[in-house]
Amino acid sequence: MYLRTLLPALLLIPILSSSMAAAPEAGYLGVAVCGECHAKERDLWRDSFHDRAMKEPTAKTVLGDFKDVQFTAHGVTSRFFKRDGRFFVRTDGPDGTLKDYPIRYTFGWYPLQQYLIEFPGGRLQSLGIAWDSRPQDQGGQRWFHLYPNEKMDHRNPLHWTAPDQTWNYQCADCHSTDLKKGYDAERHVYDTRFAEINVACEACHGPGSRHVAWAQAAVAAKASGTAPTPPAASTDPTLGLLVDLKDRDGGQWQTDPATGKPARTVPRKSQTQNETCARCHSRRGRIWDELTPGEPLHQGFRLALLSPSLYFPDGQIKDEDYEYGSFIQSRMYHQGVVCSDCHEPHSLKLKAAGNAVCTRCHQAERYDDKTHHHHATGGTGTACVACHMPRRLYMVVDPRFDHSLRVPRPDLSETLGTPNACNACHQDKDAAWAAAAVAGWFPDPARRGPHFGEALHAADTNAADAPARLLALAGDPGQPAIARASALERLHEHPSRDAMLTLPRLLKDPDPLVRAAAVRYLEVTDLRTRTEQAWPLLTDPARTVRLEATRVLAPLATQTMGAELASQLDSALQEYVAAESVNADRPEANLNLGLIALTAGEPEVAERAYREALALDPRFIPAHANLADLYRGQGREAEAQAQLRAGLAVDPESADLHHALGLSLVRAKRLDAALTDLKRAVELAPANTRYAYVYAIALDGAGQTAEALPVLAAAAERDAANTELLVALVQYHAKLGQREAATAWLDKLAAVAPGDPTVDQLRGSLKQP
Repeated sequence: MYLRTLLPALLLIPILSSSMAAAPEAGYLGVAVCGECHAKERDLWRDSFHDRAMKEPTAKTVLGDFKDVQFTAHGVTSRFFKRDGRFFVRTDGPDGTLKDYPIRYTFGWYPLQQYLIEFPGGRLQSLGIAWDSRPQDQGGQRWFHLYPNEKMDHRNPLHWTAPDQTWNYQCADCHSTDLKKGYDAERHVYDTRFAEINVACEACHGPGSRHVAWAQAAVAAKASGTAPTPPAASTDPTLGLLVDLKDRDGGQWQTDPATGKPARTVPRKSQTQNETCARCHSRRGRIWDELTPGEPLHQGFRLALLSPSLYFPDGQIKDEDYEYGSFIQSRMYHQGVVCSDCHEPHSLKLKAAGNAVCTRCHQAERYDDKTHHHHATGGTGTACVACHMPRRLYMVVDPRFDHSLRVPRPDLSETLGTPNACNACHQDKDAAWAAAAVAGWFPDPARRGPHFGEALHAADTNAADAPARLLALAGDPGQPAIARASALERLHEHPSRDAMLTLPRLLKDPDPLVRAAAVRYLEVTDLRTRTEQAWPLLTDPARTVRLEATRVLAPLATQTMGAELASQLDSALQEYVAAESVNADRPEANLNLGLIALTAGEPEVAERAYREALALDPRFIPAHANLADLYRGQGREAEAQAQLRAGLAVDPESADLHHALGLSLVRAKRLDAALTDLKRAVELAPANTRYAYVYAIALDGAGQTAEALPVLAAAAERDAANTELLVALVQYHAKLGQREAATAWLDKLAAVAPGDPTVDQLRGSLKQP
């Protein structure tokens, strides 16, 4: 009804996206124009990380050794050389054969420099071999592979020629100014352009033409003597700049005499500066094509939450998470600290060296003292960042600071398995030793109070009390919003009976991260509840929230409704399609378009979207699985099996595909063959207790009930609160006449599900002769 008109046969998504986007308010002029008046800022910026973010390759900008140097990694010997004044690398291409590739751009600067190579269709690929630009005495001045521990060849999805290494999608957004990706979904080509090759003035301040016009008017007015002040100053305090980064509340940092800690005289209300930096300094996904400079982050980007693959449960960085996701967990962020309180925004250097950057606000006599840090003077343990901003190594040689500015909690390392700053240095000691030392220095137990990481860890380890702990965290406004939203995200796998009592309040939470996660939780509810709770959020001021509301309400597209409501849902679906269209060059976006099309009752559109995802990346397993599931739903079981086997041909170790194929074979009444694939799924994904449960059910169906018991028991050991597993264990032991064992499992079920009528039913059946 709706999506068929939005997604024509060739999925010409960018046309829709650009037609909905607003035109930019002003033009980009470039650093040369800005520097005419702002020479000091320009000179600070020159040769900064932003300036060197991307460059044309020249003798000055290329740091790597291209003097006919060879480097061998993963069985491939690459050669770096110059020819006719140009820089080249001879290395393995997309088919594994060696070929000479000219370097098109340098990418980054320190502590490593990467190199971009141009392919047909406007695609730029980031070479997997990088130059270590650190000094030689620090291990630098060498070529190295960015994935030294991967089994790497041209078939690996992380190979430098693969879609995951395409600059146009993965990197370009943050290394150039006013980047336009320019992807043509019909022809699968890019026409990527930028206002400036690197991160220049207007990347942060927005396009400068209005500001220049304001300045020119001011100069003209002054020259004519008609106005002593700029004519627009009274009506435009931003002086024509689209992004207002200036503090306008008059607040200052002072020491609170009662606590001895820094406090701002006026609470900071604007997050424009932090969110301007966060556009690149965060783990996020872009959701809108034409961005308005200075608008809130949630209008153009979806911030990654504290998922187990990205963060440790206490919020410390694990994967390449950048700074913002950590910073918004910190007490400093919530007290009003912004990036430029510590960093000079043009040179990007710290505003002072070492601990002096911290003692600009924190009293040196109190904090930069042995009574606080408890380390010998001059040692590494005296550095504030050593304890409060521990580093983690990325891209082999790039140590980055955790910006959550946390108090070391080695006691949490004991219970949650998280890293801590103490043992990062004292590697010969254990966490218990570190926890005892910290407790001795700071005996106040409040310093080791409850932490949101305990609730997230409970969910990640399938603890019986996980639902209650997650719901308590989600509803606690005193906790960081990113942690609360992460708790709601985990509630999907640990539904709580009490969640719907708290959810209405969370759907109105001041923070869009929490509101968006609360809407997502509605996926576990019925359509009526979704409609009642989510419909008002179709007009939420935050785009991230509106998109989630649209997704959970998409099934209403198959329902009959009034013209006004239908129009509202139609507009929401258009926005959703436009948001996914931003990444139409990615299989994930096309998968999402297929999912919402199917939900909205458009299976033909969904099939085209899934096929587009596979055209972009035949190795994208979710598209194989969802296309097969679509076929199954249409009764095309043979085609579903063929699609699953096609996926297994490119990834024989996909547990998801083996599981799906096993289910398909069960439906085809080929139980013996099904058991092979269901068993393989359990072997490949032992942590997936659902796979274990299904395999056990199939074993029982094949008359192998005894063989099902150890499968269920192993799964129940990993997921002790899984009532589905416990019920099966009770029933199967009883079926085999093992009443004592059945009773023992029933007691465990009663402990994790008190009041569940299933317990009484099972107990009654066990008493029968």
